[in-house]
Amino acid sequence: MDVSEFFLLGLSDDAELQPLLCPLLCVLFLSMYLVTVLGNLLIILAVTSDPHLHTPMYFFLSNLSLADISFISTTVPKMIVDIQTHSRVISYGGCLTQMSIFILFGCMDSMLLSVMAYDRFVAICHPLHYTIIMNPRTCCIFILVSFFVSLLDSQMHNVIVLQLTCFKDIEISSFFCDPSQLLNLGCSDTFMNNIVSYIIVAISGFLPTSGIFFSYYKVLVSILRVPSSSGMYKAFATCGSHLAVVCLFYGTALGVYLSSAISLSPRKDVAASVVYTVVTPMLNPFIYSLRNKDIKKAMWRFLSRTISA
Repeated sequence: MDVSEFFLLGLSDDAELQPLLCPLLCVLFLSMYLVTVLGNLLIILAVTSDPHLHTPMYFFLSNLSLADISFISTTVPKMIVDIQTHSRVISYGGCLTQMSIFILFGCMDSMLLSVMAYDRFVAICHPLHYTIIMNPRTCCIFILVSFFVSLLDSQMHNVIVLQLTCFKDIEISSFFCDPSQLLNLGCSDTFMNNIVSYIIVAISGFLPTSGIFFSYYKVLVSILRVPSSSGMYKAFATCGSHLAVVCLFYGTALGVYLSSAISLSPRKDVAASVVYTVVTPMLNPFIYSLRNKDIKKAMWRFLSRTISA
């Protein structure tokens, strides 16, 4: 059947629990959203306002924070409004738009993590040439390439869904327009579309992860050659926050993929998606601010200037 709108099943379809769950879920997700936006915004403001942080690493970090804000803003505000108004309808065009922006900034996160891994590789393995290799022009090129690759990925998914002439159902077992679920709702043979989609995901996921693994393999080899334990600790410390974010991002993404592949319960898939789309962007600012002395100092200086002004 042809459709003009979809029906998002949300987090729970139990009518008896709705009066109790709705206020709690609104408060919970609004709080998580505000913490995510304020935490990432604080990192951006601290980096841009402090001359000591005008380095490639913190330039990429501020762009990662901007991508995280955009990523969570794609799904959570719509979900909060739907819970509050008890309306789970999303138009066909709105669904495609949400899916495209979701993929864009999700892929952008992955690309930026790969670029930040390369930055750590150059800083540790080629410290004398770091300022030459990671010059401002190169850093801007990395950001632009990451954005356009992510944009290409999102639009290719959009084209695949647009080729579906009809849908066998209008119910999406999630709180947002999940691209994999949209493909499965197609009433025509979607085998080739699924193959193309998997190839796109493999490329957009395989390339960044390959870059991360290669960079940290070189970093590990270089660190093991350091004779002093203090030098090794210092080298590891420069990578600690980034490694934690990488593990969190790809760990939750892998958890979502495995849960959707193994689990037969759509509710469990939704719970895994919440962790990936909401919890991960919220924790990133805490990981960087708690493990990074420069960020903490810059934040305190920024807050002190703001309060005194």
